[in-house]
Amino acid sequence: MPAAEAAEFAVGPAPVLRGSAAGEGTPIVLCHGLTASRRYVIHGSRALERAGHRVVTYDARGHGESDPAPPGQSYGYPELIADLERVVEAEIGAERFLLGGHSMGAHTAVGYALAHPERLSGLVIIGPTYTGEPAPETLAYWDGLAAALEEEGIDGFVDYLTREGSTAEAWREPVARISRERMELHRDPRELARALRETPASRPFGSLADLAGLKVPALVVASGDEADPGHPYAVAEAYAAALPHARLISEDEGQSPLAWQGGRLSREIALFALQPDVALST
Repeated sequence: MPAAEAAEFAVGPAPVLRGSAAGEGTPIVLCHGLTASRRYVIHGSRALERAGHRVVTYDARGHGESDPAPPGQSYGYPELIADLERVVEAEIGAERFLLGGHSMGAHTAVGYALAHPERLSGLVIIGPTYTGEPAPETLAYWDGLAAALEEEGIDGFVDYLTREGSTAEAWREPVARISRERMELHRDPRELARALRETPASRPFGSLADLAGLKVPALVVASGDEADPGHPYAVAEAYAAALPHARLISEDEGQSPLAWQGGRLSREIALFALQPDVALST
């Protein structure tokens, strides 16, 4: 059966968050990463809808079609988690659901899960990077990326990303191309400069030790460091080790990162949703 067209939605008050919901069945909410938008969690795949899920995605504040952070607010994780709470209230209601996210979205999802574990049937953590207090060299990289975006726009952003990142030579061209495509989907790409400075300096939760008390079934998706060094494999391993009920998966050697493979990633999430401890808790 063909998947139904996505229905657009907007959640207020300020900032207004714009997103889409498609499919019918057990709900799944997906959160994207920093400088991405709602398309870039499962990359347009419709496999989850065909597997019997209602898939809810939205653009984070200042990303895609959503409004920027209003005066007096920031792009820190407390606000990002509160935004997710607003989307859940508006689009999911009281129903239990499966929550997933990539990078910034993964940290937002974990922060939500720690605050509301009773709401979740399962948790999908894709490419996490946060392990505690951000390292000064990491923050310096994000500040440099923000400055490049402010001064030279998308061209400067992509140039800095490929020049200063540690991606292996064989993967630099696709990384540059995908990064440019992502940036061109934002209503105001330069607004993201503020997010580039504020989000990495923020804390979604205390430390990985906090995960020991999270009993929600979890699927952790790791990427190989050659293609995606910004999302270290070892960090994903650490999340899987810290969570009491987690399974770690990744792509096969030599393949593009599983986080980039929308169809296969969707199928892995669909299989995770069928696990008895996940399916029976919805």
